[in-house]
Amino acid sequence: GGETERGRDRPAQRTMFSWVKQEQGGRNKDGEMYQTVTEGLQSLYLKKLLPLEETYLFHDFHSPALEAADFQSKPMVLLVGQYSTGKTTFIRYLLEQDFPGMRIGPEPTTDGFIAVMYGENEGIVPGNALVVDPKKPFRKLNAFGNSFLNRIVCEQKPNQVLQSISIIDTGILSGETHRFTRCYDFAEVLRWFGERVDRIILLFDAHKLDISDEFSEAIRAFKGQDDKIRVVLNKADQVDTQQLMRVYGALMWSLGKVINTPEVVRVYLGSFWAKPLQNSENRRLFEAESQDLFKDIQSLPRNAALRKLNDLIKRARLAKVHAYIISYLKKEMPSLFGREKKKEELISRLPEIYCILQREHHISPGDFPNVAKMQAVIKGQRSMEVIVLSPKCTLGMDVIVLSPKCTLGMERHTRKRTQTNSKKYSNTAFDGSQDGPFGRGYGEGISAGADAEDWIVSREKHRYDEIFYMLTPVNGKITGVNAKKEMMNSRLPNTVLGKIWKLADCDHDGMLDDEEFALAQHLIKVKLEGYELPAELPEHLVPPSHRKDPTVDAMYNHSE
Repeated sequence: GGETERGRDRPAQRTMFSWVKQEQGGRNKDGEMYQTVTEGLQSLYLKKLLPLEETYLFHDFHSPALEAADFQSKPMVLLVGQYSTGKTTFIRYLLEQDFPGMRIGPEPTTDGFIAVMYGENEGIVPGNALVVDPKKPFRKLNAFGNSFLNRIVCEQKPNQVLQSISIIDTGILSGETHRFTRCYDFAEVLRWFGERVDRIILLFDAHKLDISDEFSEAIRAFKGQDDKIRVVLNKADQVDTQQLMRVYGALMWSLGKVINTPEVVRVYLGSFWAKPLQNSENRRLFEAESQDLFKDIQSLPRNAALRKLNDLIKRARLAKVHAYIISYLKKEMPSLFGREKKKEELISRLPEIYCILQREHHISPGDFPNVAKMQAVIKGQRSMEVIVLSPKCTLGMDVIVLSPKCTLGMERHTRKRTQTNSKKYSNTAFDGSQDGPFGRGYGEGISAGADAEDWIVSREKHRYDEIFYMLTPVNGKITGVNAKKEMMNSRLPNTVLGKIWKLADCDHDGMLDDEEFALAQHLIKVKLEGYELPAELPEHLVPPSHRKDPTVDAMYNHSE
């Protein structure tokens, strides 16, 4: 579902998401061949949804028409946060490169929008030039006027990460007095971006949890996009564990007042810059959180087509409801006299009209647009001269929402996605901690001893042997009953102890010899330290006497 760059595939620059360019489409009943899923969605929009949007003035009420760049563009990540929360530093951390026009400082350094995108040549594209580029999905931003276009730039760089995703940096001012210095509708701009991006990341500073009025307004602008929102608590290494728990609780409390949703938003803790941790006691937590965040961002290109389908269906449902509303208002309007008076009456009755349409057409209440905003836009409309809704129009909407072609296309897309192994970024933050001795969990838990020449369990085996021989083994082995008594002293659940028994009983005879018992005790220790157990026993944990290669026994002093 990413952007197709025909004729420009370079083997040396292929990203982990380059398979998207190779996905095959299908042929529809009219004989048209779609090379990608996104091309099929674009054709569906142009033929079925766009005509109805134009007929019922959808673009005047809700959102501008979609263009080819909206379907073919790379996935976009929108960063939102107050000044000094580390938005620009976060981008630099992901790219592991400086980008044109980058400024980092504790003072407000960014009062505008910066689109960081891939480009063969490094450079900056100003806003007015950006909105006339048909290859970029920003043409409709022209409606926000010159004041906004002077506050947005596109910074291009030949970076491998940017071949698969684009990053949008926003500027949030915290003071109430600053809000009125903007000469454009900031919340409406954010709403426009929120409808089109694939991920919205809200950044917070561990020392600055206050949510300003403008930040609250920005978060509310993303209403309806809750599935796209993630939260990053940055600079978490600057507080100790006790303070971090309090900060996390305060953050969730503050967000609960702004994000009115029963679902708990995902919060990632960490320090997202390439400098030493000031407080390393939570190092393991920060590494795990950063890897989870990286995986979430890496999944965006693989899921881009699904996201575009999801957004198109949401748009189709809104357009369908909008058509019902406008058609109802048109039917109620008089043909000649008393139009203004009737118009005011209908505007005041709009909540009641919503209920009527909901019962008549079996529409969910969540599909209706905001009443107050709808009333304001209708009041500003000079004419309600629109075509009365016909059954053919509603059929067009149902085709988009329920089309079997969409389902089959997504199934094919999902199969292709699961059959393809993702390639990793190189020379970026995504690549730095994946493999090697600094990879997550390397040399810890179940992986401990993987590089050692000796059997790691042997280091504590003398202590495990004392327990083993106290359990009165018969012919060098203890039964499950005797082993159970000792293993249950760990207070681990029976399901976990049962898994440990299966892993330790290497010869599957229902009994444990001294090496197998030592292995079981080692696995209990690993689990009690907070690590997960493997589905299968790794080669380096197999007891020497149970290994297939007899030469390995020489590395283990059995007399110990």
